[in-house]
Amino acid sequence: MAFTTELDDRISKCNKILDENPNSQIFAALAEAYRKKGELDKAFRVCQNGLRVHPNYGSAHMVMAKINFDKGLYDWAELEVQKAIELEGSSHASDLLLAEIYIYKGEFAKATKILNRLHSADTSNQQVLKLLEIAKKLPLESARKIEGMVHSESKTAPATAPMEPAIDRISMNQFLNQMMEISGVEGVLLIHKDGLVADSRWDDSQDRDLYGALAGDIERTIKSQLGNSPFGKYENVLVEAGDLTVNLLPLGGSFLLIRANKQINLGTLRLKMTAMLRRLELEYN
Repeated sequence: MAFTTELDDRISKCNKILDENPNSQIFAALAEAYRKKGELDKAFRVCQNGLRVHPNYGSAHMVMAKINFDKGLYDWAELEVQKAIELEGSSHASDLLLAEIYIYKGEFAKATKILNRLHSADTSNQQVLKLLEIAKKLPLESARKIEGMVHSESKTAPATAPMEPAIDRISMNQFLNQMMEISGVEGVLLIHKDGLVADSRWDDSQDRDLYGALAGDIERTIKSQLGNSPFGKYENVLVEAGDLTVNLLPLGGSFLLIRANKQINLGTLRLKMTAMLRRLELEYN
């Protein structure tokens, strides 16, 4: 409670300064206070608006990196850290955040390299030691899991049979049902490229068809705008509006639309959705 009161007081003071001077760099402190309070959308908007005025303010890029990290947008978080380093040089804080981002992205070798350097500079830093343990432990656990699958398969398969890890496949119906079990998800649509809804887990059928049509328009706009760009095919589109977020991603010859409330943890959504798509991929992609 005391921490929340302190943040509210800081937010009030920063807003007062910004009201008096809209070009003040205090926006970074305000965005950080909103982030610590858990109001990530407010934090993002404040920081984004401030960076339009102060694009070379390295500390603000670090705040934006933390906001994106908390939202589960690890690629964007990495870009913001790199921008901060480009502007103001690397620091313990930037290196530590970059290592955390790499861990969440599964790039353990990169994380370990940074953390080993930080550990050499400060052998007693407990946060570095903890992250270093995680960065070394997770890839070993993944390797053991895969090895265990292979050994289990080899005991029952003929000597000439290829050894492949068993994967628990799911149908599209199961996939949609499991998506709805994720906390914060309010609706899921499987949409044809023409915008017609093929399957859904949705309350209001009329509202569902409207979202399907809008998603079709977004898909066509993306294809027309990015068709000849060097970015390649898009993997995910995130739209934030009002009190909801909408994720749009291609799936074979169709695409998925996931509607969620603002309380959803986007990192958790991304991890769970990716894991389920891998199980669905064998049958539908």
